[in-house]
Amino acid sequence: MILKPKQHEGIGMTSQRTRDRLISRLHDRGIRNKQVLQALRVTPRHLFVDEALASRAYEDTALPIGHKQTISQPYVVACMTEAVLQGGVLEKVLEVGTGSGYQAAVLSGLVERVYTVERIEALYQQARKRAMQLGLRNIQFKLSDGSWGWESYAPYDAVVVTAASDEIPSALIDQLADNGRLVIPVGQPSGAQDLLLLHKNGNQVEQENLGSVSFVPLVQGNVFT
Repeated sequence: MILKPKQHEGIGMTSQRTRDRLISRLHDRGIRNKQVLQALRVTPRHLFVDEALASRAYEDTALPIGHKQTISQPYVVACMTEAVLQGGVLEKVLEVGTGSGYQAAVLSGLVERVYTVERIEALYQQARKRAMQLGLRNIQFKLSDGSWGWESYAPYDAVVVTAASDEIPSALIDQLADNGRLVIPVGQPSGAQDLLLLHKNGNQVEQENLGSVSFVPLVQGNVFT
């Protein structure tokens, strides 16, 4: 399922022309998967940020969404999505750290089912509401500590983690299907972080470094509001 751009057109700095300029920049930075570029082109990022920041929605930068969280930089969203799609067609993907719901929305246009976990209740509620408004019916949400994953729907063809951890949670590797892929930023919140791609092959896990990134920390425990 791919979102139809005519359903959620913007004006001015949220117009389709503005979105197309962002896609051109992502292509120039090395994103080559046409399906990933199209998914970002038609996903209305300005609906995933506060109205006051809507004019900056198609800049290639992270933006605050409250609760000390951010909506990820479009290039990083594209890079992580492209990395997990390298393994072929995906049916089930787990996202750890729903945040605004933007990454889940991008994934929903590319895979059969998306399962996403968020620990902050206010963000969880907002993301669910946005998904319903956009008609994204292949996303399931859970309010929970994402470091535990979502065992009841495992195994997953891919896991995407949108917060940095100082180590890779073993539960997420365990919930990967054979030949599954896990993309996760690893490192200290105030220091260097590496975006790692792990490929599970039987009992072996191969690892590739995709480059330096900066993410908010992966924190345990729920926040109810």
